[in-house]
Amino acid sequence: ADGRDAEAAEREVLTELGNPARLAARYADRRLQLIGPTYYLAWERLMKLLLSFIPALVGVIVGLVEATDGNSGDAIGAGIAAAIQTVVQIGFWVTLVFAVLERTNTSLNLPAWTVDQLQEDYVNRQIKPVDTVAAIGWLVLVIAYLPLQHFHSFVPGDDGENLPILDPALWNFWLPFLMAVLVATIGLELAKFRAGRWTWPLVGVNAALDLAFAIPVIWLISTDRLLNPDFVNRWEWLSREENQNNLTTLVIVGTVLITGWDVIDSSIKAYRKRH
Repeated sequence: ADGRDAEAAEREVLTELGNPARLAARYADRRLQLIGPTYYLAWERLMKLLLSFIPALVGVIVGLVEATDGNSGDAIGAGIAAAIQTVVQIGFWVTLVFAVLERTNTSLNLPAWTVDQLQEDYVNRQIKPVDTVAAIGWLVLVIAYLPLQHFHSFVPGDDGENLPILDPALWNFWLPFLMAVLVATIGLELAKFRAGRWTWPLVGVNAALDLAFAIPVIWLISTDRLLNPDFVNRWEWLSREENQNNLTTLVIVGTVLITGWDVIDSSIKAYRKRH
């Protein structure tokens, strides 16, 4: 050992071999990472997708349930707690599944990466993650507000009870229908994000959902069926016929402009992507 004693030589050899646990794992072909490079990118993408909207949706639903049960003071705290628990549950179970896949060498049968994907994902991608998250967040808030305004509109009636803004009779059909349209729109946002761009089938679905929401709103407001009559009479300026007509015109024009712009904008983006 070049003139050195046996103990020094042995120490040098052991140092070169490294940590015994790491050495044993290498010889046994045992992974030392929870999720390795084979599965990490798929795990990361799935986690980002699930965490982008599921915790918020669960939190809103739990908060609404608490509010409708008369516990409006605890609704926000319950919603936040439920959202945090959902984040923990998603993180644990998704990671556990991928850790098992890592150790069983299960193939995900994912398509091989190509240079074309680099251009699509990072250069010419029309649908950005931040846009999808913002759109879904807005839709969740609207869905949550429809039942919330019925139980807690912050507008008291003459008897001191809560005064819904929208006509309670709409719960027989139209409000559940509009909420279903909004939920379907969340599905459209996810489909857009998965596609990464506007396609003509997505434009068609988007137009159908826009019309499915806009037409009932225009019809209801034009026939004085959208707002709660007691809410209208609660405000002197709103109970005047002239002001009601102005509000109706404003809602109709705004709805038509927003719907038309959304359909035209999506069509232009789909056309540009094809040409």
